[in-house]
Amino acid sequence: MNPQHASPEAQRAPGIKAWLGLAIILGPVLLVAMDGSILFLAMPRITDALVPTADQSLWILDIYGFAVGSLLVAFGNIGDRYGRLKLLLIGTSLFGLASAGAAMAPNAEMLIAFRALMGMAGATLLPSALAVLSELFTDPKRRAQAIGIFASAFAAGFAIGPIVGGQLLSHFWWGSVFLVNIPVIVLFLIFAPILLSEVKVTRPGRVDALSVVLSAVGLLLAIYAVKSLAAEGVSVLAIVAGIIGLVVLVAFARRQRHLEYPLIDFGLFRDRVFTIAIITGLLPLAAWSATAYLSGVYLQTVLEMTVAQAAMLAVPGALVLTVTCIVVPMVVGRIGTRAALIACHFAIAAGLSLFLMTGVTGGAGWYVAAMIVSGFGYGISFAVVADVAVAAVPTERAGSAAAMAETSNEVGNALGIALLGSLAALIFRVMGPDLAPTLDETAELPGLASEALLEAKSAFVTGLHAAVIVAGLLHAGLGVLALRWLPKTDPQASGEETAEAESVSRTAEEIESA
Repeated sequence: MNPQHASPEAQRAPGIKAWLGLAIILGPVLLVAMDGSILFLAMPRITDALVPTADQSLWILDIYGFAVGSLLVAFGNIGDRYGRLKLLLIGTSLFGLASAGAAMAPNAEMLIAFRALMGMAGATLLPSALAVLSELFTDPKRRAQAIGIFASAFAAGFAIGPIVGGQLLSHFWWGSVFLVNIPVIVLFLIFAPILLSEVKVTRPGRVDALSVVLSAVGLLLAIYAVKSLAAEGVSVLAIVAGIIGLVVLVAFARRQRHLEYPLIDFGLFRDRVFTIAIITGLLPLAAWSATAYLSGVYLQTVLEMTVAQAAMLAVPGALVLTVTCIVVPMVVGRIGTRAALIACHFAIAAGLSLFLMTGVTGGAGWYVAAMIVSGFGYGISFAVVADVAVAAVPTERAGSAAAMAETSNEVGNALGIALLGSLAALIFRVMGPDLAPTLDETAELPGLASEALLEAKSAFVTGLHAAVIVAGLLHAGLGVLALRWLPKTDPQASGEETAEAESVSRTAEEIESA
């Protein structure tokens, strides 16, 4: 039954079963978000154990995000046809098996393969979890609260991933960052069939398999070219891969224009507010993932901290991000989404600028300050992007808008490491002592002279600074663009509480049918 047309009896306050159902859903949501960032402090330990190349190190980090982002919309459509709960259970089981495989991976190639499988499974979880959640809460106001908790849990997962990883590595071997998923998955598989109900949505059209293949292959080939050129220099293979990747992506975009039910509706980008919202979903995640990854190496290898010390320094920024994500939906009705989006980008730009104060001999305090200030911006982005994107388009296209907003988060998380991480790798290769392709590998060389180690650390810090300068300028530019493009009259800012709840409710329904 469509919750919008439910009877007053059906829209009564949710019982204990609904809240328990929400709690069990949050488990997979946290895992999907955490696994996008949990390796940021673990990479030095993985590098010691598996000895990946510079290129493989970046793939270990971001193949997961690319797999999630490229398949999210497709699995949303598949869930509509075959059942959200069924897909959720299958995806969670696959996520657990892939996590166990990643923990036991004997080499870098196998770890990359299992991370890709985890990403594919993760793409089944997010849209299905939100759809099942929306079925639990038929009252619009209660559903709005539940969706707020869902969004906060997703943001918290990204934020606490490095902290959880750091604490695990303080006591266990590197594979423990994957095995931590297993208990949560087992509990979900036990209780989900009891607490949750099946959800199916009847909708026209079908999933265009060729579009799924074109988007995934084009994206991976293009990013492989960027990463390979940065880590290893110019090569025929990298150039050919890049050209083929761009051609495939162009073919994908052209195909969407002629499909009755496209995988991505590019026509939505004609709306400036929608465009700003989608970029706001992508760019902050790119900046956050890149700085979190590079900072993990900086704290452990440049400043020579233990993984536990590095994890503790990440706590203040994670708390600010999570609290902001919870508070912003409560006040955005008063300040307006325009002000929130503008503040988001300028806060991130300001926070990123503080990274420029870090150096080879010190800078831990500046790192903490940078993550706190930028954490305000990241929290705003997580909290408002989906609602702004949906509100900017006609009702009949809200499903596509919501799916694209969700996808932009995942792709942004991977792009940050791929592009900004590759920029840092390129600068290290050019300015470093040219003894090994990464700082961690250089530091492990036997008999390394102190002058060479200092040169390597200095080159890495320069690469970190270059990455934050690029990300900061992009955010400042987007903030200026938001000032010019976003309308000053914000209809969301003047609605009453019930109207706001119904708006969030509609957003959830459109996301679940995306």
